[in-house]
Amino acid sequence: MERPAWAPRSIDISVPSVSRIYDYYLGGSHNFEVDREAARKAMEFLPGLPKIMQANRAFMRRAVRFAAAEGITQFLDIGSGIPTFGNVHEVAQEASPGAHVVYVDHDPVAVAHSQVVLAGNPTADVVAADLRKPQEILASAQVRQLIDLNRPVALLLVAILHFVEDADDPYGAVAQLREALAPGSLLILTHASYEGIPLPPERAEGAVDVYKDIRNPLIMRSREEIARFFEGYDMVEPGLVPMPDWRPDTAREDEDPYSFSGFAGVGRTA
Repeated sequence: MERPAWAPRSIDISVPSVSRIYDYYLGGSHNFEVDREAARKAMEFLPGLPKIMQANRAFMRRAVRFAAAEGITQFLDIGSGIPTFGNVHEVAQEASPGAHVVYVDHDPVAVAHSQVVLAGNPTADVVAADLRKPQEILASAQVRQLIDLNRPVALLLVAILHFVEDADDPYGAVAQLREALAPGSLLILTHASYEGIPLPPERAEGAVDVYKDIRNPLIMRSREEIARFFEGYDMVEPGLVPMPDWRPDTAREDEDPYSFSGFAGVGRTA
């Protein structure tokens, strides 16, 4: 397999990557055949996966615009993935010129491509780090330079927590991040769930098994379990809801049924 120029030498291009699979679902070009093969296998069980990812991105953009309208000018996006059209920095800096954005991802391809996209943008940067080590993120040079933790921050955990197993204490990681944020900060979150998927759970489970096979387990949590991530936050209306139902800008009946898979919400620190 020929290594494209954008692929860092340090990565094994024979092993599928969650961020590159996500890039494929969104129609991106920064993925390999091994990623596309895994994505196609998952879609055999859950053909609406691209629609779910598109709804996820659409929610993210609405939530970022909401945060900017609330006067927030700092955005910390953990698990940001490979940049595609309509990224956080594009949406935030359009709504609030000069907004500061820091992306965080542990995938070398996502980090390398983010560095290219952000070159020449003095108020946006990327950190190679892992959500499971929040103190390393908070102590990074990029966060220290661009994010003032004494002022409100929009923390984005979009489509990332369902890749953190309970054994790695995702609730503890989210709590550590919350404790570092100033009052008035926002948590913007989406999470996969069997609830809302227009298929029997046992069929959707086949897609989950594909992620397990590539050693990136997809943890499907219930609405109640997802709501626990918002402990310490006041929920912003309409609360924790299917992604298209969070402050929609299109009619519900125009949405694909798969778009209602999983949950999205925004919380505010007191």
